[in-house]
Amino acid sequence: MLQLSATEKYYWYLPPVDMRKGFDALCGIVQSMQHNITHGGIFIFCNRKRNQIKLLHWEIDGLAIYYKRLEAGRYELPVYDASTGHCAIKHYQLQLILQGIELGSVKHKYRYNPAA
Repeated sequence: MLQLSATEKYYWYLPPVDMRKGFDALCGIVQSMQHNITHGGIFIFCNRKRNQIKLLHWEIDGLAIYYKRLEAGRYELPVYDASTGHCAIKHYQLQLILQGIELGSVKHKYRYNPAA
């Protein structure tokens, strides 16, 4: 079962992906991103029209795919960070994208961060 946890890492593959791809082809894309699917993380793929999305996740005993197709509308793409060379997003950002909420319209309140 897919759970969007704060402890999980989320990686968005920005180029459009053919949604006919299955487990093996998507794992090949993950390897091209210099990641190992069995080390954890949720990998997100979207098609050219941005109305279909697939999430690939390694669970304890195997791979799982979450697939959603919108009947109307499009998924918002996250902002690409050129300094890191990939697009990592937070669990709440993915939840907002899946629900159709624009990330730019979300306002964050100040919270204490001991790491800062």
